[in-house]
Amino acid sequence: MSIPDYQSIMLPLLNLASDSHEHKFSTTVEELSDQYELTQEERSEMLPSGAQAVFTNRVGWARSYLKQAGLIESPKRGFFRITQLGLDLLGTEPARIDNHLLQKYPAFLEFKKKNNKKPKTEVSHKPESTFEDDSDSPEDSLATAYLDLRSSLEAELLQIVKEGSPSFFERLVVDLLVKMGYGGNRQDAGKAVGKTADGGIDGIIKEDQLGLDVIYLQAKKWENTVGRPEIQKFAGALQGQRAKRGVFITTSNFSKGAIEYAGMIESKIVLLDGEALTKLMVDNNVGVSTLGHYEVKKIDFDYFDNE
Repeated sequence: MSIPDYQSIMLPLLNLASDSHEHKFSTTVEELSDQYELTQEERSEMLPSGAQAVFTNRVGWARSYLKQAGLIESPKRGFFRITQLGLDLLGTEPARIDNHLLQKYPAFLEFKKKNNKKPKTEVSHKPESTFEDDSDSPEDSLATAYLDLRSSLEAELLQIVKEGSPSFFERLVVDLLVKMGYGGNRQDAGKAVGKTADGGIDGIIKEDQLGLDVIYLQAKKWENTVGRPEIQKFAGALQGQRAKRGVFITTSNFSKGAIEYAGMIESKIVLLDGEALTKLMVDNNVGVSTLGHYEVKKIDFDYFDNE
């Protein structure tokens, strides 16, 4: 079973509150997790921001929307209980509670009206969503938009890297590794790459700023898949240097045989294909710049504890 959307959670949540007792939110999350028979992996799945579990977030939005409609109330922080409106709704035995059903409650309509107000200067090229198709929570929608933007950025970035010269690719690899904390400073790292005489090694870079150990590099700006023979050649070069660590970076990808071979040999060889490379570039701000910065905030309840 996949993690249910927040609208699907509304009815089970309201049913749990039908005893008119106060219910603790964290306990409710566990009870609903059991009810949906979520696996431990599903219970632990986090939002892309890493700030909260996906299911907890969706239960939170289900609770929030029910509260905005007046079907539940919060007698104190972290707790909720059903209202008479909520009991009346359950009395009709609804098959499902969603945003479309909540439209009959004026308080919910007023909440959505305020929530949907946009600045006059904002231009949207997407059709406005309706209550019926608005199945994603705000965090889900934000995460989807972010992942779409990032995926597009990484694809475009990889294409630009592929169009660059081999020497540019070598410099890019150095810049990335230095940003990740390897190689000491940029000057030292630059001297290391492209200076070896071994045909299977493109460069050597310090593992840390003190130079306590080194990492051997192979950088291939290829279009074709890197196969097992190339990894075997690199592994042989490492053995000739009595080296235990190596990184093989390519703009293309690796064959299944290459991946399996890298995992079975004694030397530790990390394989970075084009997709992994561009992800690391974005993560470490290599070849990209920040267009905008958005903060997602929540209520700091600790601030109000001493009221």
